[in-house]
Amino acid sequence: MAIQLTEAAARQVAAQLLKRGTGIGLRLGIKKSGCTGYAYVIDYADDLHVEDEVFEQHGVKVVVDAGSLSFLSGMTVDYRREGISEAFRFDNPNVTANCGCGESFAVS
Repeated sequence: MAIQLTEAAARQVAAQLLKRGTGIGLRLGIKKSGCTGYAYVIDYADDLHVEDEVFEQHGVKVVVDAGSLSFLSGMTVDYRREGISEAFRFDNPNVTANCGCGESFAVS
């Protein structure tokens, strides 16, 4: 399955890449963290590695390493403003639990 990127998220990534002046897209991954097990890792993708999967939507590339893909497959990445905060939001169908502070998640 693919990683979905909403138009709002794609606009934000494109704007940040333009501001930064370099990069080929958004890099998504996971790391072991927090009380529930995993946390999302988000960064710029400056290059591709042999184990990377690339998804493109709305003219923006999302790069995911093979080790993270099974945890992120089917996820939708959005960018939302809520009050005075703006942030990427992850709708991940693989998540079975979230920690109380919202920093980590579990998958089955």
